[in-house]
Amino acid sequence: GDNIQQSPSALSLHEGNNSVLRCDFSNALTSVQWFRQDPRGSLINLFYLAPGTKENGRLKSTFESKERYSTLHISGAQLEDSGTYFCAADAQCSQ
Repeated sequence: GDNIQQSPSALSLHEGNNSVLRCDFSNALTSVQWFRQDPRGSLINLFYLAPGTKENGRLKSTFESKERYSTLHISGAQLEDSGTYFCAADAQCSQ
């Protein structure tokens, strides 16, 4: 089956610092999504991306399909960035 390894599993940041989260995948994928669940439990879709890079304000995500990983960069961390981060992936199906 598909396996996704997310690292680091826990992270504590000071305001203004930068950080990188990473997901490694066991199989070839067509797209990746990044989510943040805020402390109240709301799930926010941060990125949906095919191979390549997208930016949204202080957040940037890269998906390298051949190397089977994706990263989420947080620049200048703010209190509103607090929460639990998830990556999700769409697998490539063959007939």
